[in-house]
Amino acid sequence: MTQAHSHIVLGLGATGISVVRFLCAQGITPLVMDTRRNPPGQQELGREFPDVPLLCGAFDCRLLIQAKQIVISPGIALDTPEVQAAVDIGVEVIGDIELFARSLEHQAPRVLAITGSNGKSTVTTLVGEILAEDGIRVGVGGNIGVPALNILQEKPDCYVLELSSFQLETTSSLKCIAATCLNVSEDHMDRYADLQSYRQAKLRLYRQTQLRLVNRDDELTLLDEEQSHHWPKTPSISFGLDAPLDRGWGIVDNSIYHNEHQVIALEEVSLIGRHNHANLLAAMALAKEAGASYQAMASVARRFNGLAHRCEKVAVKKGVTYVNDSKATNVGATLAALDGLQDFSGNLILIAGGEGKGADFCGLTPAFSRVAKLITLGKDGAKLAALKDGAKQVKSMAEAVKKAARCSQPGDMVLLSPACASLDMYKSFVARGEDFRLLVEALDDD
Repeated sequence: MTQAHSHIVLGLGATGISVVRFLCAQGITPLVMDTRRNPPGQQELGREFPDVPLLCGAFDCRLLIQAKQIVISPGIALDTPEVQAAVDIGVEVIGDIELFARSLEHQAPRVLAITGSNGKSTVTTLVGEILAEDGIRVGVGGNIGVPALNILQEKPDCYVLELSSFQLETTSSLKCIAATCLNVSEDHMDRYADLQSYRQAKLRLYRQTQLRLVNRDDELTLLDEEQSHHWPKTPSISFGLDAPLDRGWGIVDNSIYHNEHQVIALEEVSLIGRHNHANLLAAMALAKEAGASYQAMASVARRFNGLAHRCEKVAVKKGVTYVNDSKATNVGATLAALDGLQDFSGNLILIAGGEGKGADFCGLTPAFSRVAKLITLGKDGAKLAALKDGAKQVKSMAEAVKKAARCSQPGDMVLLSPACASLDMYKSFVARGEDFRLLVEALDDD
């Protein structure tokens, strides 16, 4: 039988490597387990930590139940039988964000945290840019791509973390200056029993902050009555697309306001769409709590065009605008994109479909009434096509782009906003978006 280890890292990849690096720096040599035969990061682990053992294949329950602490990847469900067996006998199971939080527990709060179903990366990036604009040393990481433990070494003035529901399931010790749940809509229903259990994972963040920032346009981001009575009496402010309330943020006469202070007119903002205006409001509100100036907010708002694969304009061909929103991997994200474009005057041709992750697509039906043509593809393309008369199913992105080009006219828009994950056809939403971009660029200009 393999030697028992006090600390086990479940799941390699970038996050697993960051955990190994963190533990080894404390004199702890963990065991790493990964169900994949050749997990990402395997070669890096061997080069940097040759003494750290890696077990590939099924998790060894005998070793898990002997551990003192298991640090689990957010991609591995807590109800995995081998993990649950360890939990049942009292083994501590945490994630990398909890390790991060504990390393800062004796310091004053220096974290701004962002969760939500959609818009997390945009808001996280915006907050980081606003703070940097004001000369505040900032570390940006978490679910956005840079593991949180990696930015600990930078010792910034402020940490800005994007956090997924999976990460929050194993986090309880964050001390945030301010934190927000931007919105809640169905996602990862293949991992959660229902929308409420998914929502509760998100709202765990509100127990770990000095100030809650809530979306007054989305009641699911608000605490329910029982939580309000029993959770810490944490102050809250709100953001929304109407006039601001109390200390909150909102829009008046096509301008962004904080209380009665006008920050910037929307005509000066580079981001397009109502959903992106909500993201900008949330980012400004969080940055303000960390000391950012209105001048820095306005400056960033004027130049920030958005992130790749998030309502990103990729080309105009024969007068038709093509927009890549491949990051829309759930129903809520596609609804947000369609809502944000409701003032668009031309015809909207939508390309959607992929792996639905168990989601209920029916909520898209009203929004599809604003779509002139629906083209679907992928594993759940048929389910989406059934929601709109005249929808066309295709077998590839190439076929989808060609069909969209044929049925569009100058002044129209072709929007890739799948409402689905990409893994049935691509290795990531990035690969899907790049395929769309290349196919669009190959279209004739004349």
